[in-house]
Amino acid sequence: HVQAMQERKALHTLLAKRQEDLPARRMKDSYLEVILPLGSQPEIREKYLNVHNSVRFGRILEDLDSLGVLICYTHTKQEMQPKSPLSIVTALVDKINLCKKIIYPDCDIKFTGNVSWVGKTSMEVTMHMLQLHDGDYSPVLDATFVMVARDPENKRPAFVNPLVPESPEEEKIFKQGELNKLRRIDFNTASLLKMAPTAEERNIVHDIFLNTLDTKTVSFRSRKLPPNSVWMEDTKLKGLQICHPQERNIFNRIFGGFLMRKAFELGWATACSYGGSRPFIVSVDDIMFQKPVEIGSLLLLSAQVCYTEKNYIQIRVHTEVYDANTREHHTTNIFHFTFISENEVPRVVPNTYG
Repeated sequence: HVQAMQERKALHTLLAKRQEDLPARRMKDSYLEVILPLGSQPEIREKYLNVHNSVRFGRILEDLDSLGVLICYTHTKQEMQPKSPLSIVTALVDKINLCKKIIYPDCDIKFTGNVSWVGKTSMEVTMHMLQLHDGDYSPVLDATFVMVARDPENKRPAFVNPLVPESPEEEKIFKQGELNKLRRIDFNTASLLKMAPTAEERNIVHDIFLNTLDTKTVSFRSRKLPPNSVWMEDTKLKGLQICHPQERNIFNRIFGGFLMRKAFELGWATACSYGGSRPFIVSVDDIMFQKPVEIGSLLLLSAQVCYTEKNYIQIRVHTEVYDANTREHHTTNIFHFTFISENEVPRVVPNTYG
């Protein structure tokens, strides 16, 4: 691995000084189709099979992450360069929406995708997953990832090839990518860590608070759980992962898809424990990769129910690394998963403002 990193240092000379120096690409230039032959090659099913005899969604998250990186390398590939000077890493998962509850373990899966928007150093990748039934591929999910390009040592941003839409439909897709970027900026700006909640949000929080007061007293400290409700604090599940070299990427850090799989599996267990029945994943939103996870790290995962409505359960998973030498904790990722349960679930109620 050390030798490989030394070789990558020499690729610095291949980096573009300006984006304008790079040839423009079309959406079809990065388009890829990949078949996962679960039906035609039964020997690979074991890796994807869960206890309910369907496909493990955590494995699908790993595959989507790998495909997203490969699509970006295809977009930025230079004909005369045997090796890419770019280090492409996942910045965030914007959204994954599923239209099927069950992914079958004995039918082939097809992944398709391409770069759909480009900034200076970042790329939005749109991917689709389909499964073969009765000779036709039917949609299973749509996913949007944002990847960033870095220098060969993954230390600084690097320019990527611009993207040129070729049709009105591609213009629309590209504009949607720009809107997605602006939405993410607005969402980040509106964080409670940066600004106060809106009047509507304050009223909602106050109503929840009043609904948990004990009417027999006149004290704000006397709280009472409403019927068919659960305190948010009581919904937590935690996990620990020792980060072994087996799960590393070419930069000697933990592969992002592995982190997503572990977070999803803890989130699924939390939804299962809370709802009392098998949950099905509906959507994945706002997965943020804030810091890389180094080999040998102790990765602490904490999941909790943060919202419920009828059969729906929203889970937030927070991951952090613990440095045993400094005894410091650093947040690495935040994940949001929405599940649907077979039965209506209790209402989750926050006990504190945080």
